[in-house]
Formats: sequence, structure tokens, C-alpha cells
Amino acid sequence: MIVLENVEQTATFAQLIGEVAQASDNLVLTGDLGAGKTTLTKGIAKGLGIEQMIKSPTYTIIREYEAGRLPLYHMDVYRVEHGASELGLDEYFEGDGLSVIEWGNLLADALPVDYLELVLEKDSQDENKRLVTLTSFGKQGESFKQRILEKWEQL
Repeated sequence: MIVLENVEQTATFAQLIGEVAQASDNLVLTGDLGAGKTTLTKGIAKGLGIEQMIKSPTYTIIREYEAGRLPLYHMDVYRVEHGASELGLDEYFEGDGLSVIEWGNLLADALPVDYLELVLEKDSQDENKRLVTLTSFGKQGESFKQRILEKWEQL
């Protein structure tokens, strides 16, 4: 588990994720409402070199940002109840960018086969502190996890 002590450290961690991301990496963000999933995605975009304002794709399901080192495919599947497999998300999961999927745990069978899940939890004692758990699924997910952890340890 990684403990992020404050907002600044969370931003640094998020930017680091963007810096180590590779094409076809898939990151599932899991956490309660207000845990910081969209805020984390904004930092990831910064790490990818994307200067464009990042907005939550809650009602559009997906937003694409092409202006960085890698494209960022930012998805929010919170409102997808049925037919997730018919959305064509596989094209993004296997594409040339980084897919960040908020509430990805709700996709069930439509999840990519290979991904990294990042669980973001608010600390009950300190509203600015976040607890992060990384769980890899598949070889590429494990590689992504190791790149993040190695870079984090260097800081």
C-alpha cells in the first residue's frame, strides 16, 4: 500500500503514472465518490504532457486527449448499466494510448484482460490523505505496476 500524505504528494504520484505509462496500458481506478479518481486522472494527463483541461466523462462515457506523449482515453463507466461489451472499448484498451477507466470494476466481463487496478481510499482521520493499493491483472498490468513502484521509490 502507498500512503499519499497530502494533495501535493497525490499530484506527484499521478504525474509519475503518466510519465511511466506505455501504449496499451490500462488503468482501472476504483474508489468511493470523492476519493479523487478524476483528480488523479488530471495528474496522469500532466505526466503524459497533456496541457488541455481534463473534464470528467461522466455523461459522455469517454473523452480522448491526443496532445501528449501518448493519447489518453479517459473513461467513466459509472452510468453504464448494461451493454458495456457493445461500447467498443476494446479498441481503446488495445490502442496506442493509455486507457484510464473510472469505476472500471463495474464493467465485469467487459474489462480488458490485462490491466492495473488502482484502489484509492480516503483516510478516515485525514481528509487530504489517500491510501493506494495497486493490483495487476496480466503481464502488461504487472509491468505497469512495477514501473510505477520503481519510479515512486526513486522519489
